[in-house]
Parts: sequence; structure tokens; C-alpha cells
Amino acid sequence: MVASYRSYEPEQVMLLPAAPQDWLPAGHLAYFIHDAIDALDLKAFYARYEGGGSRNQPFHPAMMVKVLVYAYASGVFSSRKIERRLHEDLAFRMLAAGNFPRHRTICDFRAFHLKELSDLFVQVVRLAREMGLVKLGTVAIDGTKIKANASRHKAMSYERMQQAEIELKTQIDALLSTARATDEAEANEPELDLPAEIERREARLAAIRQARERLEQRQRQADLERGRSDDDDRRPRGPDGTSRGRSYKREFGVPEDKAQENFTDPDSRIMKRAGGGFDPAYNAQTAVDEAAHIIVAAELGNTAADANWLLPMVEAVQANLGELPQLAVADTGYRSEENFKNTPIPLVVALGREGKEHAEVNSRQYPHTAAMAARLKTDEGQQAYSKRKWIAEPPNGWIKNVMGFRQFSMRGLHRVRAEFKLVCMALNLRRMAVLAG
Repeated sequence: MVASYRSYEPEQVMLLPAAPQDWLPAGHLAYFIHDAIDALDLKAFYARYEGGGSRNQPFHPAMMVKVLVYAYASGVFSSRKIERRLHEDLAFRMLAAGNFPRHRTICDFRAFHLKELSDLFVQVVRLAREMGLVKLGTVAIDGTKIKANASRHKAMSYERMQQAEIELKTQIDALLSTARATDEAEANEPELDLPAEIERREARLAAIRQARERLEQRQRQADLERGRSDDDDRRPRGPDGTSRGRSYKREFGVPEDKAQENFTDPDSRIMKRAGGGFDPAYNAQTAVDEAAHIIVAAELGNTAADANWLLPMVEAVQANLGELPQLAVADTGYRSEENFKNTPIPLVVALGREGKEHAEVNSRQYPHTAAMAARLKTDEGQQAYSKRKWIAEPPNGWIKNVMGFRQFSMRGLHRVRAEFKLVCMALNLRRMAVLAG
């Protein structure tokens, strides 16, 4: 018996045009993002194009925002890949509705609207609360290191900078001597373009000098915060001005030899990555609501330590939602007497690594830390802290492993901070789409 197949006519054209809204199955993420963006206030995006006239016809801001947010939500971060998806992916084509912006246009739109995209994160958090997905009961604060858009091979240590400056100065002097030589000496080196060689080395020398000065400026600031001064003769001084304690290892404002500066993204810092090794990276902070794992605050900095972020993250939650959470939990990286003293809400913060006993706390010197130690021994404290890992860590895992966001596309602290909020907004919309469906 001859097999019977369903009709297959690849050369057959459609007799009636298909509606883009019917291309995807019901409940698809693209539909949810389409409706969610339409519910947000996009006036700030439109303001940039006011008064442009009929000749200046940019792509519609709502379309660009939808495409960009959906791209991040589906793990597509490169503007070139987004451009390709606009031709190949049904969801992208539905959102773009017949528009095909080039990768440069997409890249420029993202760069021009950093503040507006950051503000959309707050709108999405408030929308999640209206949907009943944010309760502001327990909020868990956590940090994760995300690689900067910078090469480890385009960084240089302070020690190597000093050596390279000497070497380049010597090479420049030698080239200048050669340039002043006689025509006969120049004739023996016909392939050497002396002005170009001098200019290249001088540009390299200037870049290294600027990087060294940035390192020294950061070290001076760090030394001032430690209570040092430029005339301390490397000796710690007490309140009465007398010398005490061991001498400092370095002069005031002089970085360690191994301190590094990156040339491609100077705002990034060398940070330890999970599994070992070091990368130029940023420290991304999230505050996650217990109810539905919605990120209610997202901030970012270029210092590896987490302790200074606890109070700013609590304040960011209040700024975004107009209300403080009932409780905040965090790991031992946020341990600080100042944090425990100044927090406006109840805290449960570990004082040591999980599974290990922490050192005895001096209650006279650190009364608030001692109170935290006592709280962690209660059933209430242990129960509250036991939820920290379950609340805080899944969103970081989803960002890196589900969405695939492991490295920033942009460079510079303020750009990277905005891109991280875009990532968190995209993740929140994914969660909201699943929970609303």
C-alpha cells in the first residue's frame, strides 16, 4: 500500500497574507513583552526625537525597545546577532513588524538611551508588584562577578608600567637620534618610517602614563581612607600624632607592583572568578524578593568587596518601590558593624562561611555584631537565613546559565550599570510571563 503524506508544496505561495500575530503559539514570551512594553511609559524615549521633522524618520522607539528587551530575554546580546535574528526569527519579526534596523542602529539606540533603559527597570519592578508578584517580605541581597568587555592581555601591572615607560623613552630617544642623522644614514634604512614609529611609541607611552596615574590616584584615595597622609614617612600615627605600629610597606600613593590597569575598559577591575583565576570584571548586586524571585533592585560597581553594598541596596529597594522590605538576608560578605548599626530594617547576615564556626565576637567593641551572632543562634534567625540561598542565588544562575549573559557588551562603569539593569529587567519579564501564564 502506498504511503499517504500531508501536503508539502514548498514552492506554493500564500494566497492570503498571514497575520504576524498568528506566527507564534499562544503564551509566547514575545507576546508578553510586546504587551508589557506597551503598558510602560516611554515618553523619555520619544523626547529625543521631538522636532525631527518628516525627513528625519528614525525607527519607532517602542519597536526598538521591544526588540532589544526580547533579545536580552532570549539570550541575544550582540547587535549583529540581533540584526540577523530580525530576518531569521519569527518572534523578532513579529515584534519588529516589518522593520529591519541595522546592527549599528541597534547599537546606537542602546547607547543613546542608557538612562531611559535603566528607568524602565524600575517601571517593570512596579508592574510586577501590581501583578502581585512582589510582596516585600523577605529580600535577599547577593553579588556576582560578571566579566567586563576587556581582554586580560590588554592589562599591565604597575611594576611593568614603570619598566615599559623607561623602555619606550629609550626607544623614542634612539629614534629621534636616528631621525637627526645624516641623509646617508637614513638611506641605509629605507623601510623605516621614523615619524610613524615615533608617533606610535609616543602614543603607547602616553597611554601607559595615563594608566599609571589612574592607579596612583586610586591608591592615594585608598590611603586617605585608611587615615594615611602624604607626609607620614610610612609610619602609622595615632590621634595624638605620635608614630605607632609597624611601618607601611609602600610610600603614600604608591600602588603594589602587582596592581593592574586595563587599557580597553579602565573602569573594570581584576576580580577573582568562580573556579579559580582572575578576570577584568564588575561586581553586580541584586536584591531579590522572596515571593516570585523578582529582582527589585539592581546595582553595580567596580570594587570586589560586597560589604559596602548592603545599605545602598536596601535604599535602592525603597527608592524603586517607595517602601522598605520587612527583612533582608545576606551572606558573610556583607558583615560589617556599620551595616548592623545603621540599617533601617531587620537584618540576618551570616558572620562566617556556611558550615564553619565564626570567631568569638567582642561584644564591647562590636555590640551590633554580637547582637547579630545572638540572633543567628535563635530558631527565627536560622529559619530566616536558611532561605537566603534559595532566594538570592537562582536569579544569578538564570542570568548566567539560562540567558547566557556572562560578559558585558558595553564598556565604562555607567554604561555597564545600565546594561546590567537591562539584563535584570529582561529576566524579570521572563519570570512575569511564566507566572502570569
